[in-house]
Amino acid sequence: MKYMLLINSLGADADAGETSFEEWVAYDKSVRDAGVFVAGESLADLTTATTVRVSATGERTVTDGPFAETREILGGFYVIDVPDLDAALDWAARCPGARAGNVVVRPVAQFD
Repeated sequence: MKYMLLINSLGADADAGETSFEEWVAYDKSVRDAGVFVAGESLADLTTATTVRVSATGERTVTDGPFAETREILGGFYVIDVPDLDAALDWAARCPGARAGNVVVRPVAQFD
């Protein structure tokens, strides 16, 4: 079953643990070597984000940034293919992002 691991940092103000580039390289290698990697990307800096909203009348509004009322910042994701939720939670717990923020685990919807 496929699961998405959404990796959130707690932002620059947060009192979270630091992770090194080497930790991320090692985690990425372990996911790939285990054969569970489906997809994954790190996202560019939040300052490059653009938000699009469409009103009920179809009018499009485009603004710089996500400007959400949250301290969490989506930094990237993995999609993994593992037997069950317990395995997905195990991979999420190993992720360096779980120490410097949090990792949200969601099943990928399957439409037949």
